[in-house]
Amino acid sequence: MLDTLMLSRIQFAANISFHILFPTITIALAWFLVFFRVRHLQTGQGVWMRAYRFWVKIFALTFALGVVSGITMSFQFGTNWPGFMETVGNIAGPLLGYEVLTAFFLEATFLGIMLFGMHKVPPKVHTLATFMVAFGTTLSAFWILSLNSWMQTPTGFEMRDGVAFPTDWFAVIFNPSFGYRFIHMLVACGLTASFLIAGISAYRLLRGDTKAAPKMTLKVSLFVAAILAPTQALIGDFHGLNTLEHQPQKIAAMEGVWETEKGAPLLLFAIPDEQNRTNHFEIGIPKLASLILTHDSNGEIKGLNEFKDEHPPVKPVFFAFRIMVGLGLVMICVAWLGAFKLKRNQQLPNWLLKTLVGMTFSGWVATLAGWYVTEIGRQPYLVSGILTVKDAATDIASSNVAISLALYLIVYAGLLVAYLHTVFLLARKAVEIEEMSDSERLVIQKSEVQYV
Repeated sequence: MLDTLMLSRIQFAANISFHILFPTITIALAWFLVFFRVRHLQTGQGVWMRAYRFWVKIFALTFALGVVSGITMSFQFGTNWPGFMETVGNIAGPLLGYEVLTAFFLEATFLGIMLFGMHKVPPKVHTLATFMVAFGTTLSAFWILSLNSWMQTPTGFEMRDGVAFPTDWFAVIFNPSFGYRFIHMLVACGLTASFLIAGISAYRLLRGDTKAAPKMTLKVSLFVAAILAPTQALIGDFHGLNTLEHQPQKIAAMEGVWETEKGAPLLLFAIPDEQNRTNHFEIGIPKLASLILTHDSNGEIKGLNEFKDEHPPVKPVFFAFRIMVGLGLVMICVAWLGAFKLKRNQQLPNWLLKTLVGMTFSGWVATLAGWYVTEIGRQPYLVSGILTVKDAATDIASSNVAISLALYLIVYAGLLVAYLHTVFLLARKAVEIEEMSDSERLVIQKSEVQYV
């Protein structure tokens, strides 16, 4: 049977995994909506407003699920992880409070105008409301990533009787890994939203949608993805250098390096064996890991054996990192190919459209893989060097945690299926409206049940 600690870890992983799916879309999708709205103001072309009206529905649905699932996250600090707030609550509490007081209130204030004020306020005011919602989503990510980064690389505090007290809020917020982590996450959100838009637009085209809106949104999203995908690789390189400096044990787990060595190979595949502290079936490129991580082909990388038992579980970090990188490379290839053909005014072949449909939620997989690398890679600490996961966990009966975990999983599975069904249903309905008569289409437009 699983003990309370393991069940609490699984429950938190389930909650954060479900929750993070939705902000990764809304943070960037909001900026796409701003772009569509501004382009409509600039050109007066109805295609931009039709794109806005379709995607604002998906934004609203995604935003609602993100808010609801985010509320349960705060409950767990008290129910499953009381040691977290007891030890670092003086820092975590204010940062979470700043997120609510600034970002959440900003989003809540302008979201109503954005969703329901399109025909009730001037176009420029509505555009401003859309911008403020987008800014609020980004500001929310700022505070959350600041706290998460501080947990990875804590600075600007002192310990008094086992409790952390802030001594420099600037150092707390802008800790050593914050900048890299924040930008890395924003670009990940951009890629997630880009492939969502591209996938749904391709889905509409495959179902016979001949309108200009899906063609236009497909083009915009592929161009954005073509820029962001290689940019993410560059940002990831800088982020890796920062991680090597502050969390070398995480890098060692990512690369499957057991013994400290110079000229470490880049392992394309291996099966880490933690019991025997070695790898099986290694396939690697000599010296490439050292070259990438230290920018020196003979650079030294510390091995996991240097850290004894204070290093993360190797297998999940090792494989999650390769899933993230592998998907990133696929994204680059698909986005560049699609953007190249559209740049030359060529129609995308059906096989590429189907590939895009299959990659609609590929950003979710890549983001979750990267998140697991970050969070599991911090183990055995909850706050690096300060608080271990074991010390922060609750001591309630494991059966209580098991019951709540089962309920969470059932509800989340139902919500996820409903969300995916609704997104594709909206896409199908948008196609079906094209086949209606003008009078039927007008009725639906006026009732705002469906948008062209």
